[in-house]
Formats: sequence, C-alpha cells, structure tokens
Amino acid sequence: MSHSPIKSSSSLDEKNVIAHAELAISQSDIDLTTYHESHAGRLILDPREARIELGDKIASRLKLSPDGKTVLWPQPTDDPEDPQNWPERRKTVQLIIITLAAIVPDFDSGIGIASIFALAGQYHTTTGEINNLTSNWSIFLLGWGALIAVMLIRRYGRLPVLFWSQVLALGFLIGCTFAPNLKTFTAMRCLTAFFGTCPQVTGLYVVTDMYPFHRQARKLNIWTMGFLISPFLSPFAFGFLVARASWRWTYGIGSMYGAFVLFLIVFFGRETLYDRDVRALPQRPSDGLRYRIETLVGVTGIKMAKYRASWREAISAPFRLFWRPHLLGIMVFEALLFGFGIGINVTNAVFLGTPPPVGYGFSPFAIAGAYGTPIVAVIIGELIGHFANDAIMHLTTRRNNGVFEAESRLWTCYIAVPLYICGFVILGAALQKHLSVGALVMGWGIAEVAIMVNTVAVYAYANDCFPKHQGEISALLNLARTLGGFSVAYFQVPWAAKHGALQTFGCEAAIVAGLFVLTVPTVQLTGRMLRGRFSY
Repeated sequence: MSHSPIKSSSSLDEKNVIAHAELAISQSDIDLTTYHESHAGRLILDPREARIELGDKIASRLKLSPDGKTVLWPQPTDDPEDPQNWPERRKTVQLIIITLAAIVPDFDSGIGIASIFALAGQYHTTTGEINNLTSNWSIFLLGWGALIAVMLIRRYGRLPVLFWSQVLALGFLIGCTFAPNLKTFTAMRCLTAFFGTCPQVTGLYVVTDMYPFHRQARKLNIWTMGFLISPFLSPFAFGFLVARASWRWTYGIGSMYGAFVLFLIVFFGRETLYDRDVRALPQRPSDGLRYRIETLVGVTGIKMAKYRASWREAISAPFRLFWRPHLLGIMVFEALLFGFGIGINVTNAVFLGTPPPVGYGFSPFAIAGAYGTPIVAVIIGELIGHFANDAIMHLTTRRNNGVFEAESRLWTCYIAVPLYICGFVILGAALQKHLSVGALVMGWGIAEVAIMVNTVAVYAYANDCFPKHQGEISALLNLARTLGGFSVAYFQVPWAAKHGALQTFGCEAAIVAGLFVLTVPTVQLTGRMLRGRFSY
C-alpha cells in the first residue's frame, strides 16, 4: 500500500516529461513565416499570450508592432524588398493606385446608366433592351473575368496582370466610344467589363501583401470604398454631361480616366507579391529600369512562375474553395445583399426618369443629382466601418485572452442588416407612394451605408479564414455579388410596375434578412469547428 503513491507520482512525472518533450518538438516545428496560414482564422495578437502558447523561445523571435503590443502576422522577413518592410509612403502610393484602379470596372459599367436614354435614342431601341443587352451582361462578365485574373496572378504576379488587363480594358472602352451600331457597342462594353475587373481582385492581395493583420481591415475599407462608390460616380458626373452633349463624350472621358490609371500603374506601380514560402529566392536577373520594365510586362513573372503554384493548382483552387461550409453560406448572403444593391443602381435611373405612375419623371439633371446620394452614403459607410471593425477586433481579442477568432468580424453584420432593411423599405415606399425626394434620398442612402459596412466585414472574415487564397476569395466574392446583381434589372422594374415598389424592395430586404438569420449566427457558433475540418 505504501508503494502506490510513489508509483502514481513517478507515472505523473513521466507524463509531464513526455508532454514537455512533445511541446518542445511542436514548438521547434513552428515556421513563423507561414504560421498565420497554417492557423487560419485564429491568430495570437497579444505577446503575453504568445509566450504562454508558443513558449519563451519562439515568442522571443516574434516581431511586434512599433508600440510592442501586437504580434505582426505575417511575420516580416529581414529582406528590405519584403512589402511588409516597405516605407509607409510607398505602401500608401500602392494603396491609392489599386483603389483608383478598382474604380475603373464599375465606373465604366455605370457610364451606360447615365447614357441609357441617349443610347436608346441613338440605336432606335428601348431602355429595357439597352439594360438587358449591355448593363446586365457587362455586370455578369465582371465576375467571371475576376476568376481568370486570379489564376494568372498566382503564376505571374500582381503587377503584370493588372497592367495588361487595364491596357485591354482601355482599348475596348475606346471601342465603345466609337461603336457604329448596337452589336458592336454591346461586344465592346462586355469585353471592357471582362478584362477591366482585375483590380477588384488584386486589391485584397495588395493590402495583405503590404500590411500586417491588425491593420488590414482599415486598408480594406479604403479599397472596398473604391469599387463600391464607382458605380455611382459615372451616373452622377455624366448625367449632367449627357443632358448637354453626345453620349460618346461620356465614354471618351471614361477612357481618359482609364488612361490616367494606366499611367499611374506604369510609372508608380510596384510588384507586391513576395514569395516568402520560397526558401532560397533566386537573385534578380536584372536591376534598375530594366527590372522595372520586365516586372511590369511580365518577364520577371514568367521567370518566377516555376517557384509558384502550378497551372493545375491555380485553376483548381477556386473550385476547391467555394464549397467550404463556413464560406458558402456567407457568400450567398453577401451575393444577394450586394446584388439587390446593384439592382437599385441599374434600375433607379429608369424609376427616376419614367413618368408617373411608375416613376418620378425626373429630368436628366435631376437624375444625375440623385446619384450623389449613394456617393455620400458609401463615404459614411467607410467612416463607420473604419472605426467599427477595429473596435470589434480589439474588444473580442481582449475578451479571448489576446487571441483573434475570424468569426468576430461578423458582428459588424448585426449593424448592417437592420440598416439595410430600413433603407429598402423606405426606398420602396418612396417610389410607390411618390413621397418627397427626401424620403427617396434617405432610403437609398441608408441601404448603401449598410452594403458598405457589411461588404468590408465579409471580405475581412473570408480573408482571415483563408489567408493563403486572398485572390480566390476576392474573385469568388466578386463573382457572387455580380451573379446576385446582374439579373435583378430583368425583374425589378416589371415587378414594381405590376405590384408596387414597396412589395419589390420589401421582399428583397426580407430575403436578405432571412439569409442573415440562417447563416451569420450559425457560422459564429460553429466556425471554429468548421475551420478545423474544412480549412484549405
């Protein structure tokens, strides 16, 4: 009897020794350059928690933010060419360029909204046919172009794909400007959308390439604002122009903006892709101006392709990613929330210009002025998201002992969805009951604020869950929102004309609310388990 405590004590000591040995082995196996990818959706941000979970030896090697309070993910290398180590000024220039470039696709698509009545007159057809042939199909192709772009980016880098896509998009937009007939115009407009969409994929790459995790949401807010505000800029600016000049001037000025963005890419754009998982990076084959030119046109990317994802991996990645349960539900929710917003943008020009009882019978000047509403709303949404996303991240991380969990991003959706419902119902009532312009402005504005706030949260969540696949995430979300929106113009105006705009917009808001209730709480409750089983 006296020997049993000694046996149990010795057994306990042996277990402790084994446990410590296993912990030491696991800690020695930690690769800090890819740790944030292998632990997708769960990152240790507090240095004190890092010492507890990773041990003093590993924690002492971690690089921290300048104030020493936050662990940096990804961990910057000692290479000055690592974009994480770039000076803040250079990072800001790249962020400005990619944000201005992200405006191009939807800005070009929105030119048709400002010109819809002029185009119908030029080509002797109806506004409905112009919408169906050009606006809807160009929106549809925005999504598929993004998938092709991300496959090329995985192989050849961010900068050359961005450059060549904008060259082609600019060429086809010039084709729209001088199109002699509707068939040519339709083909040019659709090809412009297909090739022009690249910046709406590249932006997520660029932000995550340059900025550590805890700063990414704010920078994503800026880039996202670019492509959210862009569909409203062209109807707002060119609505006044079309009332006084030929519609061809609208596409001509759009081409000038595309040329300006191309100029910035050529002279100030930098390649942000850094192959941090390649152990022995080859030395640059050239330097100075020659290296800049070779990187821009893709020669450097072709030479580096053998160190990167294979064609098979690059092509299959989106298909291996989209079905993941913690992504699919959120993607469908965002598709309809954003898609119905696209529908508003495309059809409101018709609602506002059509005489009563269906529309308001506004003049071209009044329609152009009305498109100032969503521009202001997106800026307000950016300001809300700028502070809300960071506040939620810091609050939830503190409550979770310094560890960030990706599902906390989705708390922002609880702010967005009530605003969305409110905005859609007010907008529907204003259109159906012909309420004052103030009601129309408030409804439209509140809805766009909600879309901005929700979209940033969804992009940030999906990026946190799949840090190795920022491009595929961006492309799939881009495809989802365009598929959700391109068909809306087909049914929104006829539905509102037959049953009233309040029923139309009320049902759309109800669908989004239902998807929110079904998906967001479920993902928050089961996200950790789903990430463990289905991460990629």
